[in-house]
Amino acid sequence: MNIHGIVVAAGSGARFGASKGTVVLGGRALWEWGRDALLAGGAASVVVVGAGGLEGGLRRRDSVARGLAAVPYGASHVLVHDAARPLVTPSLVRRVIDRLAVGDADGVVPAIPVRDTIKRVDGESVVETVERSALVAVQTPQGFLLESLRAAHAADDNDASDDALLIEWWGGTVVMVPGEESNLKITYAGDLSIAEALLP
Repeated sequence: MNIHGIVVAAGSGARFGASKGTVVLGGRALWEWGRDALLAGGAASVVVVGAGGLEGGLRRRDSVARGLAAVPYGASHVLVHDAARPLVTPSLVRRVIDRLAVGDADGVVPAIPVRDTIKRVDGESVVETVERSALVAVQTPQGFLLESLRAAHAADDNDASDDALLIEWWGGTVVMVPGEESNLKITYAGDLSIAEALLP
């Protein structure tokens, strides 16, 4: 496999209060942690979108599309990682790559079990309690056959919360590998303090 990475660092960071491309953790920008983990885990190169790299798009999928256009010629697979997950480990990257190598899926996502009780609500009213045994929380990096992800991006222009959803809409196959509890997403300012406590 000729696998390359994309780190998406172009979000506005509205919930955090600042662009995540400028946030520093342990003396380094968030995106640097993700880039280095992808390289250490087996990516041949990494394209950074936002944070001084390629200019990001209006939506997440637009930023990923710009990264896909910059992936080197000859690449067969791609990893897409959110800069907001700086604690990703090289071992998790390798787990995604190893599952991609099996060759029976268009995409691979790391995921962890949902531990809390999940309820569907309408305003402040609880509508129902959702059975959680078949639910997982999905993380990044997500790995894909490059041609499949490019085809999924070209198939429609709907926005999506992650690239695996584009593959699903396109009709492709996505499989799961175990994620890591420590691979948390920096969404709010308080999450940065948690990440600092978890730094190796």
